[in-house]
Amino acid sequence: MPNSPYDDFLKNLAKMVEDVIRNMPEGDSARFIGCTIISGAPGDLPEQFVPVQGAGEDLHYELIETEDRVFITAEIPPGIRSAVYADIKPTRVEIVHGEKRTGIELDSPVDLIHSFYQVRHGVMDIILKKGPTKADWQAKF
Repeated sequence: MPNSPYDDFLKNLAKMVEDVIRNMPEGDSARFIGCTIISGAPGDLPEQFVPVQGAGEDLHYELIETEDRVFITAEIPPGIRSAVYADIKPTRVEIVHGEKRTGIELDSPVDLIHSFYQVRHGVMDIILKKGPTKADWQAKF
């Protein structure tokens, strides 16, 4: 029986995953979320993990919140002909897909300059750096 043209690809992919796991620092655990790898000490779980479906927008996303970051991973629905993008605001993120907008309220403000998103292979990863809260500013000044 002839080999499938995907055999070499799958072997190479398995080797890459093996190498990534083998070369992780001792004591770290990793979670793969969309295209994002989050590492931390064993037992450190995200403060919040929320699988959510947008309210009637046909957009599924997950939100994970850590001490200093918010990670949102969204599945882009097939068939959208226009570019999908994230409109990042200080306390809200809107994912614009076609004529629709999916709003995600954030529990804490984010640093807009150090927050970003990327879209690859039908998945949008949004990485938000938490910014100082109003109480932090008042305590500082």
